[in-house]
Order: sequence, then structure tokens, then C-alpha cells
Amino acid sequence: MDIIGRPGAAPDPDDPTWRKRLTVPYAVLLRPVRGPRDLALVVERRRSGMAAWVWDGQTGSRTELPGLTAAFGTTLTPDGRWLLQLDDPEGSEVGHLYMISVEDGRSRDLTPAFPDFVVRGLDVSNDGRTAVLTTVDAAGFALWLLALDGDVEPRRLFTSENEAWYGTLSADGALAAIDTTDHNPGTRRFAVTVVDTATADVVATLTDGPVGPVRRVRFSPHAGDGRLLVDSERSGFARPCVWDPLTGGRTDIELPELSGDVLALDWDAARDRILLLHVDAGVHRLLEHHLRSGLTETLDVPPGAYAEPDVADVYPMVFSSHYAPDGTLRILRSRWDLPLHVLERRDDAVELRVVLAPAQVPPGVSLTSHMVASRDGTEVQLWVGTPSGPGPARGTILEFHGGPTLVTVDRYDPSAQAWLDEGFVYAALNYRGSTTFGRAFREGFWGSLGDRELQDIEAAVGWLTERGLAVPGALFATGASYGGFLTLLALGRLPGLFAGGLAHVALADWTSAYASMNPALQTAWRGFIGGTPETTPDRYARYSAITYVDQVRAPAWLNQGQFDTRTPASQAQRYVDALRAAGGDVVVDWFAGGHVPGGLDALAKDQGRMFELVDRRLRGLRWSVEDGAS
Repeated sequence: MDIIGRPGAAPDPDDPTWRKRLTVPYAVLLRPVRGPRDLALVVERRRSGMAAWVWDGQTGSRTELPGLTAAFGTTLTPDGRWLLQLDDPEGSEVGHLYMISVEDGRSRDLTPAFPDFVVRGLDVSNDGRTAVLTTVDAAGFALWLLALDGDVEPRRLFTSENEAWYGTLSADGALAAIDTTDHNPGTRRFAVTVVDTATADVVATLTDGPVGPVRRVRFSPHAGDGRLLVDSERSGFARPCVWDPLTGGRTDIELPELSGDVLALDWDAARDRILLLHVDAGVHRLLEHHLRSGLTETLDVPPGAYAEPDVADVYPMVFSSHYAPDGTLRILRSRWDLPLHVLERRDDAVELRVVLAPAQVPPGVSLTSHMVASRDGTEVQLWVGTPSGPGPARGTILEFHGGPTLVTVDRYDPSAQAWLDEGFVYAALNYRGSTTFGRAFREGFWGSLGDRELQDIEAAVGWLTERGLAVPGALFATGASYGGFLTLLALGRLPGLFAGGLAHVALADWTSAYASMNPALQTAWRGFIGGTPETTPDRYARYSAITYVDQVRAPAWLNQGQFDTRTPASQAQRYVDALRAAGGDVVVDWFAGGHVPGGLDALAKDQGRMFELVDRRLRGLRWSVEDGAS
């Protein structure tokens, strides 16, 4: 049995628990590799950054990949010999796709003639000879067929000025599928378009109309079987569907007895069974649906998160439970206090067994899920944890995830545990805009950025306060990206609610940010906001935290990357300057990176900085007068 985490330098035995916690490497994703070899790429957060290694599911062996700085979008070829990832040393998320040898580290640009681009999808064929790459640049969105041996020039299979994400290949490479919006331009309700890779002709498009999104999951794993597993939302909630683009045949798995979203995770086509994730009130359950019998069974698995959706990167899942090539069920599981690990159930076995153990982190606190009624009656989900130590809590931290169309799931978070280690109540809100709560909830922020999210934040604060879990003057808001935006917006539009705001890679000024965003983000925000800063200046101003700096009464900390193309540095500095000019208490720290956090040492530095600032506030001191403040 392999241990995922590998220790770095030994922590000082006199260090507090939270600091010891942030020395233990842990896995953040495990991505199975296509093909018959049963390999998986594991990316883990270590002291100095992200690193990767290869796990063999049959032998349990582990192959380190020394010298590689991995990314969330890194993938491995089926033979295990080559890594594919964006060459992006500064973390800007803009560059070229490179092929890197696992054996000796030599690399080759697969897209030398391309202008710099953002990656929004990457898939390698079962035989490892080709890949499909989804790119975004100033010209728009495109799907490319790449010959990995370099003998054939890249060939464009699909292009559009409208959003198109997550290209993927059929098992034999004859078909490619991509999520598209040409049927409903400017609105993020996707259809699935399938193209012939030999001719680039569109074979078919599956749409449930202008209000019914459809998203691809995966093709059948068998060559010659062109059927595609998708998620549809005809009822307003996600349900799986098997679609044949060649015949038009469609089998919907309705599951009317279940409330909430049911997402398709994987397909064991040999046994005609589909692995499903049922999310109800934020809590995960694993199901198996048998296509031949039409029966659906609930799997007996320990509680936790079994997948983590990610709709803003190279792959639609950070990690996801799945079937091995021989049909063995692999359950990827994590909890707030337990890092990612792998449980396995073979068809001839009754019990689950651990085949990849979690990193050995200090004991932590498990959070509980609660539903909270917002101002208009909408139910929003709140994760809550209380410190295990004696005495009253020192304060309360309320965190907002990024996205906004992401979601906080029951998975290991060392920063959340660090707050709990130090005696704080910790809560995380899945506000409107979050995924896995149905279409209406996910689209709840459209056309009024911040309005409904702030209502949800007020409701969460009220719920915590009524139960004695938060008190005025000791409640702090925090979040990254869109969560950082909500942190700053709450300081201005809900003055007096929070004692301070701790904003990571925050979007503070939509108007000035737009020009410096990468093209994928520009397209998304044009759709969400309804135009550009030139065509809808009033909206961009109204949605921007910088507009409300005169109303800010609590201190603000911004932690920003110098090379970020999602929440650019210039707009963050404009907010700092504006708040400072208005007499506000504001501090900004800069790091040499982009939008994604770095290694454990960087996280520990940021966590220590937040502890210092919160402590100052609780003692009635300003943040911006300390030595070294910007």
C-alpha cells in the first residue's frame, strides 16, 4: 500500500499543529489514464509546489517524476512515457502545449505555429498516437487534432467565436465530442457537438433547447462503439443519458424519486453499468445504474466526497471515482479532515479495500452540512466546523469558493483545518452560482452579480449568529477568485457585517480587469454580465467592489499573483489605491505567480499572514500600519 503524502523537511516539534499540518504533502487529484494499462497520474501539493507521480493500479507501484512542476491540467499518455501540459512557467495560464518525456525530461512544443492560447480541454486517444486539444485565443474557441509523433501538422476539427469546452475522443479516435454554445450564443447552456475526426464534418449535435444544457461525460470505452455518456438537465436537475450520435438513439436515466443533481461519472460499457454521483444538500452518494435491467442501486461506501467538479479548467473534474479497465470500481474519496485516497471494490469482493492510502496529516475536524434559507426562501448549503479544543472560539471564518460556478465539497482543506486548529469556527458557503444544486441555483447570479450572493451571505451570517457560532466584531470573510470578489463586495455593500476581509486573487474592478483577462475569461464574463465594459458600463461599475470603497468600514487584505490573467494585478492595485484614498485600512501582498496557489510553504506563509491580521483586528489594531505593509 502506497502512502500518497511524502514528508519534506521535518517540522519543528514546537510548531503549532496548523504549521505542522502545512508540511505534509497530500494528493489534490488522481487522473486515470486512457487505455488498458491501468495507470493514473497523481498530482500532489508539496512544500515547494505541485509535483506528479504515476500510480500503477495493478501492481500498486509508484513512479516518481522528478523535476516536473505539475499543473491541474497535466495528463499522461496511455503508455506512461509522456506528459502533456501547458508550458506556463509564470502561471499565467497562457502558452503552448508541450510533450515531456517521463524518462529524461526532454520536451517538444506540439503547437509551435499557434499563437499563445488558454487550454480548455485535452484528451489522448487509447493508442496514444493522437490527442484533441481545446484552445481559446483572440480568434475564439477551437478543437484541434494533434499527432503526438509529430509527423502530421495539427488539424482543426471545430471552431467558433462562442464558448466551446472539453473536447474528447471516442475509443477508436473516429469521433470527437465538444460542449458548444453555437445553438444559443452568449449563454452558458451547452449542447454537445460530435465531429468526424477524418473529415471534420459535424456528425450530430445534442441539445435540449435554449434552457436545457447538455454536457459530455465520456464515450464508450470500446472501439467501434460511438455512444456517448452525457449529463442533461431537462428537469432542471442533472441526469445521465446515453446518446448515439450516429443513429440519434437516446436513453435517459430519469430517476424521478431522487431530489437534487445526479451526475454521470463513468461508464463500464462491458457490463452496461454507469457510475453516478447523487448530490443532495451538498452531501455525496454513489450509485450504480444498470442499463440492461434499468435498476439503480446505492453503493455502501463511507461518507465523503467522491468527485470534485471543476468547470473552469482543462478537465470537468478535479478528481472523480471511476472504473478501472477491467471493471474494478475505484472510489476516490476525501473528507474535510482526510486527504484524497482510493478505495477499491472488485466484482467478487464484498468489502472495500484501501489501495492508495491518504496522507498522514494531523487529526482534524469533520464539517457538517446545513441548509439555510436565504432572503427569498432559496435554500443555500453551509458547511460548518467547530474547534475541538477547550474554551470559547476565538472568532469565526466564513469562506466563499471561486468560480462562481464551482462548489465546495467535503474534501480535505488544510487551510480550513488550520483555522480550526487555532480555535476558530470555520464555515464555507455554497452560494447561488454553485454547481450540483440544479440549473436555477447555478444560474442564480446571472444578470445581477453579487446581489443574490450577498443575500445568501447575510443568511449564512444570521444562521451562524443565531446559534452562537459567530459574534459581531469577530467574524471574518475570506475567499479566492470570485470568492475574493464576494469578500471585497461584502465589505462595501454590507458594511459592519464583517470585522475584516481576507481576499485571495480577487476580482475587485470588473471594468479595468476585462482588458487584461485571458480570452476564455472575457467570453465567459461577457455572457454572465451581458456585454463588455464599453456596451454595458453601468453593469460593470455596479458589480465592482471598487465602486463601494467609500462604504468600507472593515480592513481588507488582498493577496494577488503578479501574472494572473483571471484576476489581473492591475485591477487589484486600482482597488487598493481607491480604498486607501477613501481612508480605508487596506494591505496588499504580491506573489510571483498566477491564479492557482503554490506549494505548502506558500500556503503556510499566507495562513500565517492571515492569523497575524485577524489577531491584530481582534486586539483593535489596524492592518495597514504594520511594518512591511504595502
